[in-house]
Amino acid sequence: MDYANFWYRVTARLIDTIIIQIIYSIATEFILLFSDNIQEVITHLNLLLILGILFGWLYYSLMESSAKQATIGKMMLGIYVTDLQGKRISFSRATGRYFSNYISALTFGIGYLMVNFTKKKQALHDIMAGCLIVKERK
Repeated sequence: MDYANFWYRVTARLIDTIIIQIIYSIATEFILLFSDNIQEVITHLNLLLILGILFGWLYYSLMESSAKQATIGKMMLGIYVTDLQGKRISFSRATGRYFSNYISALTFGIGYLMVNFTKKKQALHDIMAGCLIVKERK
């Protein structure tokens, strides 16, 4: 297997973040457009924050456990998520991988940088979830 390096992964994440941000920004503008007062705006933005977390979880978990095994960003770069045997991951494993991303972030990014120092180019959240990010076979 040819494992995806740090920069492939960062670029895929950037593409996915842009996609999610565009959707989130449209939803925010929609809420602001139809809110009459500041209290209503605050209430709606709190709801939007919760929905944003749910959307991020579903976006990553559904796409990475799908037949494509990749988010849009990963597809654009020709990389995908597998288990340690190279097979498609389940939705529950994808969910674990998504939420363990927060642990990688809480290590001041060291969890992400581990990709540069592990044999299979795994970040902390990949190790925790038993996943690999690999390049498509040509």
